[in-house]
Amino acid sequence: MTIYEHLPHPHIASRRAQGPVKVTDQLPTGSAVSRFNTRVAILVTRAVGSMWCAYAFALFDLISLPDAINAGASAIVSWVAQTFLQLVLLSVIMVGQNVQAAASDRRATATFHDASATLHEVAHVQAHLAAQDALLTRIAEQIGLEPVAVAETLSGEDVVEESSAG
Repeated sequence: MTIYEHLPHPHIASRRAQGPVKVTDQLPTGSAVSRFNTRVAILVTRAVGSMWCAYAFALFDLISLPDAINAGASAIVSWVAQTFLQLVLLSVIMVGQNVQAAASDRRATATFHDASATLHEVAHVQAHLAAQDALLTRIAEQIGLEPVAVAETLSGEDVVEESSAG
């Protein structure tokens, strides 16, 4: 008889099989049209979300700068706000979001590996406790005591199933 019976949470096995969630896991796998649209969107996002595109937009916007200067202060403000900032910042913000998404994927992978290592260590602790339970059971039997059995519930709370103090 063991003093403690561990019931592993069912999520553990399924989580190990799945691995960490990544941005690419969110891509559609359905119809050909859906996959095509996603590929086009990713290509456009990669192109527009690059610093080279931001530089190209900045150069393109500079073409209209002389006309804005000649038109006066309100035209310059309008050019900066409506032309330059919108186009250039669009690409710069997308670059930042791509960097953040990559960092998020790395954090998710690291967290997954940390959790896996923790589960591994907990399994070793459980084996150590099982060995101690066996020893304590033998000692209890030698001195005439009956150990109290404890089982873990699925919610993680320990409950005493049987108690027989003799």
